[in-house]
Amino acid sequence: MIEKISHGVFYLQGRTVQYIAGEKPEEARKKTMAWKILSAHNQGTDPGNLHLRFDSLTSHDITYVGIIQTARASGMKKFPMPYVLTNCHNSLCAVGGTINEDDHQFALSAAHKYGGIYVPPCLAVIHSYNREMMTGCGRMILGSDSHTRYGALGTMGIGEGGGELAKQLVGRTYDLARPEVVLVHVTGALKSGVGPQDVALALVRAVYADGFVKNKVLEFAGPGVHGLSQDERNGIDVMTTETTCLSSIWETDEVTEEYYSKHMRPDDYRKLEPEDGAYYDSCLELNLDEIPCMIALPMHPSYALPIHELQKDPEKYLKEAEDRANRQLNGKVTMNLVSKIDESGRIHVDQGVIAGCSGGTYENICAAAQILKGQDCGNGEFKMSVYPDSMPTYKALVENGAVSDLISAGAVFREAFCGPCFGAGDTPANGELSIRHSTRNFPNREGSKPTEGQIAGVALMDARSIAATARNGGILTAADEIVEEPLQALPYHFDAGIYARRVYDGWNHPEPDYELRFGPNIKDWPEQPALSDDLLVKIVSYITDPVTTTDELIPSGETSSYRSNPLRLAQFTLSRRDPAYVGKAEAVQKADADRKAGTLSEELKQVYQKLSDHGIANDPMHTNFGSAIFANKPGDGSAREQAASCQRVLGGAANFAVSYATKRYRTNCINWGILPFLIEKPEEIENSDYIFLKGVRNSLEEGNDHYQAFAVKADGSVKEIAVHLGATEMEEREILSDGCLINHYRKTI
Repeated sequence: MIEKISHGVFYLQGRTVQYIAGEKPEEARKKTMAWKILSAHNQGTDPGNLHLRFDSLTSHDITYVGIIQTARASGMKKFPMPYVLTNCHNSLCAVGGTINEDDHQFALSAAHKYGGIYVPPCLAVIHSYNREMMTGCGRMILGSDSHTRYGALGTMGIGEGGGELAKQLVGRTYDLARPEVVLVHVTGALKSGVGPQDVALALVRAVYADGFVKNKVLEFAGPGVHGLSQDERNGIDVMTTETTCLSSIWETDEVTEEYYSKHMRPDDYRKLEPEDGAYYDSCLELNLDEIPCMIALPMHPSYALPIHELQKDPEKYLKEAEDRANRQLNGKVTMNLVSKIDESGRIHVDQGVIAGCSGGTYENICAAAQILKGQDCGNGEFKMSVYPDSMPTYKALVENGAVSDLISAGAVFREAFCGPCFGAGDTPANGELSIRHSTRNFPNREGSKPTEGQIAGVALMDARSIAATARNGGILTAADEIVEEPLQALPYHFDAGIYARRVYDGWNHPEPDYELRFGPNIKDWPEQPALSDDLLVKIVSYITDPVTTTDELIPSGETSSYRSNPLRLAQFTLSRRDPAYVGKAEAVQKADADRKAGTLSEELKQVYQKLSDHGIANDPMHTNFGSAIFANKPGDGSAREQAASCQRVLGGAANFAVSYATKRYRTNCINWGILPFLIEKPEEIENSDYIFLKGVRNSLEEGNDHYQAFAVKADGSVKEIAVHLGATEMEEREILSDGCLINHYRKTI
């Protein structure tokens, strides 16, 4: 399906070649679309180290309060660029009370005060609004959601933690080494019944495990691009986040031009394509002819395989997925997927969901409606829900009859809401198997709570195969078993008046005297200490899973309602992975508060005595004491800064990891003053070890990546260990020294 080419290639007249006479890679790199867009947004003079300013920003209601609070504390007076505040995550108040709507009112007041764009609840999911209203060929958008991807519309989108948006709001830049660019050479055409999620899952399967595209830019070009509709391109593109790439960009054509015209923004289109002779660091050959209907089994999008392959040997593949999931769940609860196989060898599914920025698009829902028209989902346990990605999409689906066809078949049609994607809507019953056209199937993303004995499985599929399964009463079915001819998308009309009548657009019109509206759950960030000359940390959680997702670091679902209250949200940190973490971290935090008050606990006295016995000079009363975690590879998934800020609020001072799953999680740690250490030999440290970092501030400020670190063991032994931070920018080192981003910017107010 997909061939990986690890060496560099040139792109010439729609094909890849290894050599072009007279072309040098270092110059030919400048012919890529990515190079040109990144260079146009670079504020620095070093082409190898980028300092980017974006054209616009976007956040949803899980993240914008914290970002605006950070920027306010850092000196922001107005939004210096268009900032879209959407309300598509905390639209459903899972815990009751007013706290979600209080956040929405805060955002509306901030849009007035600082000059922002406010999109009311249920009007559009974050990425659909930005596709429809904010993209433009050659632009860049920074969002506080990991699926900020608009490459198929000629716009490079990057999803990052809130700290990076706060930097943009106070006039700073997004800094990184110029990323490698990977050509995704697209050929062929999709077969009947195959949709964008099938292509996306095949792509994630091919590249996730070995990190082939990690922190790189994917550049889609080739004859196969032009046979894809814009919705199909968007659906593939938004899922590139799951490959762990940094961003994406596609060549544009008359299909893209028509999209901009339909959305009444023709001037935002221009043709983008690589120049002949463009050089790429590596290549993916994506032949659409070979893409089958796919399914990603629990609990990761990369656990993908063809549906027909699963059907041939369901016990083998479901047992493998079940065993893998149960190892990941660490015995807290047991997932049973094999029980979904009946005596005839068919797989029974309990729920189907089509939703969000990947699934809820116009063409996906039209295709599902055509498959289900005049059919019956059955009146058994199987149930199906459909969420459109925006109200303009909803209106068009009402007008063309798709909503009627789906409802008549037994599906439930809902509002524009991201909930099913992160565990706040259509949560399956315990033990159920849900198939979803959404972005992720990580543990707990469906809303279950393993620590309370609840578990459900989510498999990712394309809307077409979900509809085929619904038509078959919940028996897992690939769309190509039913769809013999290509499905024809019905004409689409975009009603711009829907947004004109409801969206508040205050860009370039701030009202400085407008009062922010604070609900009782909205709290300021607690003060954080600057880094001391030396640092002592205690390992309070030791996680050996191959990968630790941000949803395990800070769960989604109903906890999202507390996103605006740092102290209350922090109580959920690692709650579904290591429930003992919060208590242990708070004990360390209290011991440090006692130290600051002049009292050193007996345990700390013994630790410092052991260090002294080994000739290691120390000054306990002037050395910060914090908690730390070890995880092999933390940070896969969401861009939410809370995955790091919650650790910091509980006194977290450092992380130790073999590697970090994403740049954004590592950046979140830095922005919150958590030292993201790397350790090559994790067996050198254990849970409850004390790690003393001698001269850490000096090493950090000098940019020296050698850190003197000593592990004080439970038996009293002291062992020097090797830790380092890896490459860091000067400002990153300054932020860590100052204790967090807010402290750093306060110095300049």
